[in-house]
Amino acid sequence: MSQAAARFRDEVVSGNWPVGERIPTETALVEEFGIGRNTVREALQSLVHAGLLRRDQGRGTYVISTSELTGTLERQLAGGSRRHYLELRLALDTTAAALAAVRRSEDQVALLRELCERRAESWSTLDVDARAHADLALHRAVVDATHNPLYITLYSSMLDVFAVHMRDDESEDEEAAHGRHRELVEAIADRDADRAVAAVAAIFDPFMG
Repeated sequence: MSQAAARFRDEVVSGNWPVGERIPTETALVEEFGIGRNTVREALQSLVHAGLLRRDQGRGTYVISTSELTGTLERQLAGGSRRHYLELRLALDTTAAALAAVRRSEDQVALLRELCERRAESWSTLDVDARAHADLALHRAVVDATHNPLYITLYSSMLDVFAVHMRDDESEDEEAAHGRHRELVEAIADRDADRAVAAVAAIFDPFMG
């Protein structure tokens, strides 16, 4: 990666250029970083190819991810069926639950309980994106409780992919679904890996038919 691209990547990863926001114009970047316009253009294009930025004709360049892995995974996983994604999530979430039950901290248990209740509250709205976000926030927190940085990076990079395939998920009994998520959290709190794994299986079972 060129020096200019590395500097721009740092702006993205650090959050100075937030996800969803338009980055400064090429002219502004030339002035701010003291580099040539062609160098700026090539550096930005390399980040577009890496999946961090997106160019919108006539509107500018926007940050779409803080991780090159996200864009790579989205391209590699494109075209998979919904069942394929569910099977992948089941495998990842099962292992994470077992590890979290052994390694979680008391602060993480408190956070899991809070996120579990937020998830339940999100279902009082018809906002499918809010539901997906609340659900994935809880499952991401379970992965955080594994204290495995590689697992956390991989799972976090797949959240956007998972969110797309969650928008059509509708449980026939939402109260039962919330109960299964509470069981997952309490199994982790009790350091019961077997119960945690069983809870994950129960969460995904309604969608695997």
